[in-house]
Amino acid sequence: MHIALQPAQHPQRALLHNEVHARPPEAIEGPVASTHIVMWADAAGREASRAHIAALLRNHHLAPPDQHTTHLRVDLGTFRLRWELHTEFVTWTFTVPIETAAFGEREPVGATGAVPREWLAQLPGQCLCSLNLWVLPTKEFGSGSLVRHVLSEDTLVASTVADGHGEVYTDFAIHPDGHSRMVLLAGGMTPRRLGRLVQRLQEIETYRMAALLGLPAAREATRVLASAERELAELADAIRTANRHAEPALLDRLTRLAGQVESEYAATHSRFSASSAYFELVDRRIQDIAESRLAGMQTIGEFMHRRLTPARSTCEWAARRQEALSRRVSRISHLLRTRVEIEQQQSSQALLASMNQRADLQLKLQSTVEGLSVAAITYYIVGLVSYLAKGAQQVGWPLSPETTAAIAIPAVGFTVWWSLRRLHQRVFSR
Repeated sequence: MHIALQPAQHPQRALLHNEVHARPPEAIEGPVASTHIVMWADAAGREASRAHIAALLRNHHLAPPDQHTTHLRVDLGTFRLRWELHTEFVTWTFTVPIETAAFGEREPVGATGAVPREWLAQLPGQCLCSLNLWVLPTKEFGSGSLVRHVLSEDTLVASTVADGHGEVYTDFAIHPDGHSRMVLLAGGMTPRRLGRLVQRLQEIETYRMAALLGLPAAREATRVLASAERELAELADAIRTANRHAEPALLDRLTRLAGQVESEYAATHSRFSASSAYFELVDRRIQDIAESRLAGMQTIGEFMHRRLTPARSTCEWAARRQEALSRRVSRISHLLRTRVEIEQQQSSQALLASMNQRADLQLKLQSTVEGLSVAAITYYIVGLVSYLAKGAQQVGWPLSPETTAAIAIPAVGFTVWWSLRRLHQRVFSR
């Protein structure tokens, strides 16, 4: 077969092309129990999770994932496992088939009952979310009256989903077994559509918890911001009444405050940005499940709007407050520096004026010295002329030395003054 020549390929082409197929939903046929665990982990913990799943696969004589694998689905016989590596966390989803006959008679069992206990207890990271979800047939459980005993009646939330093809029930509570719970009554949905719906429901719980991580940071930032705002107000008042001697100390305090504000901003900005993105993902996943109201019940969307809006607003308000405080500190710092610079310029002008006065005095002194220099040089030259006249009398010079010196004084003085004047002009004209 003839293979056409291909142009040079971008090194990321295959990776980017396969991104649209990343983390595909798993086809599910009910009834099943699914346990979705979210482990919050740093970079080292996320790499440790790769080694942890590799150990489980080796025990089942399966090939471990390579270093580029970010999601994996595998059937281990007694249970199915979906492992996904995210930016800040790792998700582990275990699924097992269940019998529905005794579901309404005793406490239901999650999918982790089929998972090795010691291996499960050693999942790397910290558990942020753990959800038990049961997919049951609608025809056996009707409108869900038989499943309400596994949920808290006081906080029960329910709605029809998938355009009326299913019903979902949850209470958004952590039960004594350490898991939150959700029951999905699936109608005649295809396995692939049911798998997408289950994944969306699990992601709602995952992203809800990840988004709320910004709330403690917002509360702590609010405490720090309140203290910083009080100090900034005190500094602003002190700057208004301060004299020039107090300004360096105020500028030092303001610089320290600016460093504190920027440090707090850098420490929380990424968390607030991540929370904002997670809140948006929650909204999108709620839209994806296409829910509608069950009679007398609150929908998931309504519950999330009522309960998450205050937390979302707190995070957004803390982020805006940080930015506003940073701008205020920068503005006051600029004003104080401008004030100091103006005073420095005034001091420089006063110094230049003083230097000009000194230069004038030096010029006057120089003129005086030049006059004395003319007199001194004239005196010495006239003295030499007098000695020359004494010697010249021996060869017939008709004038006495005193007369010769008297006649020479005007000529010598003028010549010396004129010579110094020419020298002065040459020096200062360069």
